[in-house]
Amino acid sequence: MKNKIVLIGCGNVGMAYAYALVNQKVYVDELILIDINKDKVMGEVMDLNHCLAYSPSKIKVKVGDYSDCKDAKIVAIAAGANQEVGETRMDLIYKNSKIFKSIIDNVKSSGFDGIYLVATNPLDVMTYITLKYSESPNEKVIGTGTALDTARLRYILSEKTGVCSKDIDAYVIGEHGDSEFIPWSTANIAFSNISNYLSQNEMLKIENEVRNSAYEIIKRKGATAYGIGVCMVRITNAILENKNIILAVSSYDKKHKICISTPAVVGEDGVKGKIFMPLNKDEENKLLNSINVIKDAISKIE
Repeated sequence: MKNKIVLIGCGNVGMAYAYALVNQKVYVDELILIDINKDKVMGEVMDLNHCLAYSPSKIKVKVGDYSDCKDAKIVAIAAGANQEVGETRMDLIYKNSKIFKSIIDNVKSSGFDGIYLVATNPLDVMTYITLKYSESPNEKVIGTGTALDTARLRYILSEKTGVCSKDIDAYVIGEHGDSEFIPWSTANIAFSNISNYLSQNEMLKIENEVRNSAYEIIKRKGATAYGIGVCMVRITNAILENKNIILAVSSYDKKHKICISTPAVVGEDGVKGKIFMPLNKDEENKLLNSINVIKDAISKIE
């Protein structure tokens, strides 16, 4: 069976993902693009195909429709309204929940039984909606979650400490949104807690910087794209190569009956298991707050 990906939504995020797929070594044989703007998607396919002579991977990029989902390994959804300046991710909930109902119905009709990868905001709510509408097994619906926030955190910590970001063990968890937080008690560099490198005031400033990064980028250039595009490729590779790597993705939490981001093992079957981090009391309260924020948002559309 071919490693086929169908991408639904060819806006800033979708095309950042598609471009990153073309430019990295990936085990993708075929990439199908679907968008309501037919002329744009045709232009995007032409443009991407002109990269292939210099690309490290041989990918067939095509315009498609929902029938192409039938034999896909992954359906990636980046469709939806963009977050405008001054809007929170949660402000998008009513617009994007309606869009998703139509998308998921069409994907289901194709007979698709692979893995959904969701990148649309409000991320945790859209991941939950995808799970609900698709009626897929819990492990087969993955949201990009706080993978991007975690990447932002590790970049900043690398700049502050002079240590390679790949050697920093720290996560952002909870909602991919304003209630997300960093469990500093578990953040380490070579088994040494991050508090040995940073003051409490520095940690507070970093947490605020991570949480507000998207707002700052949107204010300056109108949208975030590159970071999330590369995060989607990271998740894609974990699935197609059965890497069983740990990523901070949004997936179903059976206890609280929502989708929320915590470190999870990701492989060919999707989320193979959540990793529950040891949190101190303050961090437990922050996680509970995030859970309640997501629950409240879901209740507004159910």
